Amino acid sequence: MSFDIQTFVLGLVQGICEFLPISSSGHLALLQHFFGFGDLGENLVAFDLLLHCATVLVILIYFRAKIFRVICDWLCGWFSQEKRKSWGWAYAWQIIIATFMTGLIGLPLRKIVDAMSDSPLAVGCGLIFTAIVLSFLPVSSSRPRSKSLFAIALAVGFAQGLAVLPGVSRSGMTIAAGIFMGLGLTEAFEFSFLISVPAVLGASLLEFLKLLKNPDAIFLPDGYVWACVIAFVAGFAALNIMRRLVLLGKWAYFGLYCLVIGAAAILFSLEIF
Repeated sequence: MSFDIQTFVLGLVQGICEFLPISSSGHLALLQHFFGFGDLGENLVAFDLLLHCATVLVILIYFRAKIFRVICDWLCGWFSQEKRKSWGWAYAWQIIIATFMTGLIGLPLRKIVDAMSDSPLAVGCGLIFTAIVLSFLPVSSSRPRSKSLFAIALAVGFAQGLAVLPGVSRSGMTIAAGIFMGLGLTEAFEFSFLISVPAVLGASLLEFLKLLKNPDAIFLPDGYVWACVIAFVAGFAALNIMRRLVLLGKWAYFGLYCLVIGAAAILFSLEIF
């Protein structure tokens, strides 16, 4: 297997940034531009898909027990009235509703996302928006919890749909929405990453179908296997770190980081430096 340092760095960044609230899409877009991959455009879609599959695998393994319970309760609920009273049945419908809301918001933004990904200025603005959201995020949930599971799912799903914009952190937005709706820190953390699975897999399927229509456009850079491996390893470590930081309410550091990187991207795009 060949090894390429630039490809390896992209995989490392995907693994870390996918779970920390600093926007993996924004960092990948900036790095691809910096490494000179920007001219490849849609040819990098296959590579991005592989990296996202690696990080989705992290979530499936990390939350395997809860995912298994939710799936079992939801499937059994179609045949058992008693199972429809279970936690997993209601939780599964929350995930479905949140995923529907994500698609409702995210799909119309796809063309805008493609244009923004090629613009360091737009990515920088997205990172600053993330910094603002994180700066207003409390260290714990002080709001009364919404009694409507439907409302919680809609709010978090809307936040995830908005986070398709490069530079806008998916984990940051969804955890913030969950806390705003009164979820506890652990609840917000878990729901944020569980709803990412169907959303990422659905988006990946759409991109894969597009690739099938134009297989000549598929391009995998040298060392892509090692990039996927490091994305998985780094992602697993980052998810564990993220859980601890969420419980400690350490948001300000990430907000400051996004502000600095976002401002630098904007200044460089305007050729001030």
